Amino acid sequence: MGKSQQTFSKSEKEKKRLKKREDKRKKMDARKLDRDENGSGGIPIAYVDHDGNLTDTPPDPTMKIKVKAKNIVLGIPTKEESDEVFDPIRNGKVSFYDNSKGFGFIIDLDTNEKHFTHVSGIIDDIAENDKVTFELEKGQRGMNAVKVKQA
Repeated sequence: MGKSQQTFSKSEKEKKRLKKREDKRKKMDARKLDRDENGSGGIPIAYVDHDGNLTDTPPDPTMKIKVKAKNIVLGIPTKEESDEVFDPIRNGKVSFYDNSKGFGFIIDLDTNEKHFTHVSGIIDDIAENDKVTFELEKGQRGMNAVKVKQA
């Protein structure tokens, strides 16, 4: 006579599978019964009121604001011109300058900021501690002093 192919582990796995199926059916029946007793639960709906807060009541249609499509601006807003008068020519003092390498630094007398300058942006010959006038220009690493002249 042949031995049964049903092992202990196979029968245990089958019992677990059947128990899981039965638990799932019981939960489904409990949810159906609860829904029948308490009415339709469904998915609760959340509304956004005119202030941007979440509520469970629909917003008042009279508070709705109409926006025309042509008034919507996409992108970065343009920078508005300020009313103050900006003098592009600044006064400064050369804090460091290396003639052999062709670069140096100028300290702005108004703001005490240090600005890089290159030989290509220098008009007159300069040396350390010279008083100079210059203009600022945006460079790769910040503002650079250009059009540098002796004061």
